[in-house]
Amino acid sequence: MAESAAAAGQSSSVRKSGVPVFVMMPLDTVKTCCGSGLNHRRTMARDLAALKSSGVEGVMVDVWWGVVEGEESGLYNFEGYMKLVEMARDAKLKVQAVMSFHQCGGNVGDTVNIPLPRWVVEEMDKDQDLAYTDQCGRRSYEFVSLGCDDVPVLDGRTPIRCYTDFMRAFRDHLAGFLGDTIVEVQVGMGPAGELRYPSYPESRGTWKFPGIGAFQCYDKYLLNSLRMAAVAAGNPDWGLGGPTDAGGYNSRPDDTDFFRQDVGGWDSEYGQFFMSWYSRMLIEHGDRVLSGAASVFGHEPGVRLSVKVAGIHWHHGTESHAPELTAGYYNTRRRDGYLPIASMLGRHGAVLNFTCVEMRDEEQPRDARCMPEGLVRRVAAAARGAGVGLAGENALPRYDDAAYDQVLVTAREERMVAFTYLRMGSDLFQPDNWRRFAAFVTRMSEAG
Repeated sequence: MAESAAAAGQSSSVRKSGVPVFVMMPLDTVKTCCGSGLNHRRTMARDLAALKSSGVEGVMVDVWWGVVEGEESGLYNFEGYMKLVEMARDAKLKVQAVMSFHQCGGNVGDTVNIPLPRWVVEEMDKDQDLAYTDQCGRRSYEFVSLGCDDVPVLDGRTPIRCYTDFMRAFRDHLAGFLGDTIVEVQVGMGPAGELRYPSYPESRGTWKFPGIGAFQCYDKYLLNSLRMAAVAAGNPDWGLGGPTDAGGYNSRPDDTDFFRQDVGGWDSEYGQFFMSWYSRMLIEHGDRVLSGAASVFGHEPGVRLSVKVAGIHWHHGTESHAPELTAGYYNTRRRDGYLPIASMLGRHGAVLNFTCVEMRDEEQPRDARCMPEGLVRRVAAAARGAGVGLAGENALPRYDDAAYDQVLVTAREERMVAFTYLRMGSDLFQPDNWRRFAAFVTRMSEAG
C-alpha cells in the first residue's frame, strides 16, 4: 500500500535531516517539443550536485501530460523524464514526480506554455463544454472540466481513465526507480496542478490580485449535475445556474450582494446549498483521481501520494472568504472547508501539500484583507484533524531571510513532513541567494 500520511510523518521524524527540503525543477526541464531530451543538460548535473552538497533531499519535476502523451491518445514518451531521474539518482537525490494534467501558461510563475495534449484540445474544440465555463461563457482550457470525469469524451475514454492510464504508464516505464529514487507522486487535480476550479486565471488579464474570482460551473455537464441536486433539494429553480449577484473576477467581496459581510447571499439557504454542491463536486473529483492513483501506486513500497491545495489568502480576513469559495473551498469564518478535503486525502493515505507557507500577514496589502499565517494554521489544523501529513511550498520565488524564517517557524510548529522550494534557476545560484538558501537548508535539517 502507498506510504500513508502517518507513515510519512513517522519516517521524517526518524531521519537525521529533520524536515527534508526539495527543490522544484524549471517548468521546461524536459524539452516540450518531443519529450525525449533535456534542456540545459550540461549545467544540470552541476546544479544537481550543488543541491546535494547543500543538504537538499531531492527535486520536484512536472511530468506534463501535454508533453508525454501530446500527439496521440495512448502513445507515451517518458524518455526525457527517464534521463532526468537517472541524473537525480546519480547525484543521490530523491524525486517528487508531479502528474501534471493541466496546461502550463496563464498562472502565477508560468514562464513557458505547455498546452493540454493536442488530441484533448481537439475534443474540447468539438465540444467546448469539456472546458470549465464561467457565467459569461468564457471557456478555460487549463484543465478538463470535472463535470465530465466519468463520461467517455476523450477519444472514447473518460478523463479519469486517461489520468489513470497515464499514471500506470509512468509507473511501468520508471518502475526501476520507484521507492528508491522516486519517493513521491503528486497527483495533479486542476489548474496549476492544484485541487481547485480555475477561478482566478491571469491569462489575457482576466483576473488580477486581489480579485475574488468567478464560479466555474456553467458547462453543460456541471449544470446538469446542479439541476439534479436542486431537484433533489426540492428547489428546481436553484439549478438554473450559479449565483447571479457574485460580481466578476476583479470585484471585492463588499462590491457584491452574494459575498458582502453579514447578510450576503453566501450565508442564505440558497448560498449554503450552492456552495455545498460546488465544493462537494470538487472533493468527489479529487477522490476519483486519487482512487486511480492509489490503484496504480498503492502497492509500491516507499512511494507516497500527495495533493496540492492552493493558498488563497486574500480576503481571508472577511466573513465570506470569497476567493476561496469561487475556487471550490467552502471555507468561511463560520465553516471549516479544509477538513473535508484533508479527510478525503486521508482515505487514500495522501499528504496535503499547501502553498504560501513563506508569507507573513504584515507583508500583504491591507486592503486585500490577506491572512496567510492564519490560513496556514487553519489548513494545518485540518491536516492534524484528519491524520494526514502536511507538506509545504512557497507560493512565490523568495531569496530573503524573512521568508526562510517564516517557513522554518511553520515547519517546526506544524510538524511539516517536507518542504519544496520554488524554484531552481540562475537566480537561486547567485552567490548571496545561494548562501542564504544553503543556510536555510541546514536550519531545516535541525527543525525536527
